[in-house]
Amino acid sequence: MVFKRLLGAIGVGGPSVDTVLDGGAALPGGALTGRVLLRGGGSAVEIEHIGLELIARVEAEHAEGESQGAVAFERFTVGGGFRLGEQEERELPFSVPLPWETPVTELYGQPLGIVLGVRTEVGVAGARDKGDLDPLAVRPLPVQEAVLEAFGGLGFGFRSADLEYGRIGGTGQQLPFYQEIELTPAPQYAHALNELELTFLSSPGGVEVVLEADKRGGPFSAGHDALIRFVVRHEDARALDWQTEVDGWIRRMTEHREVYGSHAAYGHPGAPGIGHHSAAHHSGPGLGTAVAAGAAGLAVGVVGGMVAAEAVDEIGDFFEGEEDEGDEGDEG
Repeated sequence: MVFKRLLGAIGVGGPSVDTVLDGGAALPGGALTGRVLLRGGGSAVEIEHIGLELIARVEAEHAEGESQGAVAFERFTVGGGFRLGEQEERELPFSVPLPWETPVTELYGQPLGIVLGVRTEVGVAGARDKGDLDPLAVRPLPVQEAVLEAFGGLGFGFRSADLEYGRIGGTGQQLPFYQEIELTPAPQYAHALNELELTFLSSPGGVEVVLEADKRGGPFSAGHDALIRFVVRHEDARALDWQTEVDGWIRRMTEHREVYGSHAAYGHPGAPGIGHHSAAHHSGPGLGTAVAAGAAGLAVGVVGGMVAAEAVDEIGDFFEGEEDEGDEGDEG
């Protein structure tokens, strides 16, 4: 999808900019490639800079409830310092690295409801920055996909996914928000869990897998949250029996009370009331050595369901809202 945006601050006859991302979903930690296409207007202008900004729709928890907003989580300069002639067309290819913690927006081509975008900014001498906004699709890393497949093979179902503003204590998190994938419990664990939330925190060396479970209470005990962390290596994506590994993680959470942390506390430096887990974390057991046997796939719970349709609508609404805000600014 390409949104053609006129640089209204310098008049109707000003230059226009389109950004075309290369086809296919990108990978966390991989390269985002594409082209910025410029077309001159009725007169020559000085292009001071061309920048790309990665933005995400993020939820924040407050004392009054929840709110949503756009958060910029990376910026790149891909050009600038040249004169764009009248009606001149210029193409600037780019390749920039995505942060390793970039959220996953799709699984096997099915949207998860996460909204990411690439905003292009063109700085013209004597005028405001202006540009266009394009949706960004990101697929999981092989080890992330293996873990999700294992959950699907065990019978867990996909409920929803979102981005939460804040930090998970005791981890190597770098971005100001984290992704939560909410799963419904597999039948064999329904007696112990109300729901399970999964977070991936990727880095060049591997992936931290953070699991938070809403544990059911018993006749003589109240329900409470459990938080546990495991670290896996990228090279183990196709070298392990992930269904057995993940089943071991869940059994550890449900069968051993010593792994449970306290209820999650909320707060964030400089932003009171925004979600931040402070419950204790515990390293997981050693990884197995069996070759992955394959799993049914978590995507089965998404394909053909309402979640996928709603996700498409939300993405459209998000980008239409951004475009409307820009148009209002131009008129002002």
